Amino acid sequence: MAAKKQKSEDWFESLNSELDHSTKMLEKDITEKSTQKRDMNKTLVEDFWKILQRFEKIGIHFSMEPSQDLFVHFKTATEYELKETFDFTNTNSIILTDRTREQGRTGDALKIRYYLDDGVQHMRLVFEYCEGEHYYKYSGWKRMYSQYVLYDMPMDKVSMDELHDILGNVIKVWYESHLKRNRAILLAYMKETFEKGESFAQYAQTTSSGLCSPRML
Repeated sequence: MAAKKQKSEDWFESLNSELDHSTKMLEKDITEKSTQKRDMNKTLVEDFWKILQRFEKIGIHFSMEPSQDLFVHFKTATEYELKETFDFTNTNSIILTDRTREQGRTGDALKIRYYLDDGVQHMRLVFEYCEGEHYYKYSGWKRMYSQYVLYDMPMDKVSMDELHDILGNVIKVWYESHLKRNRAILLAYMKETFEKGESFAQYAQTTSSGLCSPRML
């Protein structure tokens, strides 16, 4: 009986050891991924905020989510630091939106979001824009939106250098389109450079908002 009891205890000790090892490996993996996402979001949130400020210098207004009040602390009028209290790790979307009303630009936006595909977390960057408004007989006015996919990678394959190259090129064209007051420059660049993503409709608040030009389907 003593031998059987010892064998049973040895079996459980072996199982217990394996379970402890699995737990530690999983905890390590979660910690590494959380750290990667936090560091990535810190960089991207600050990047978007700096882009917003650069456009402000030429009188072009953008809005941003999350709001700068949540993640920026100003030490002086010109010096700032990112708030350590802001939850960068659990920030799952970052949005920079052009508020310019002319040429139907309102709604033009860069959007970063995280999503799961077969249990693997991905990061996607898209350019979203309003194509116009359409009136539906039974549902009223809807605003039509489309996206271009600028970047889409599993988290462990994201290259910040590659992402910054893409962002840099997009912002230069966007900036030029504002200087020349020609939105078509930006849309042509998107069409020539990136793959078209999803399209969707949202209810418009008014029939003549001026936010984007009417589009008949």
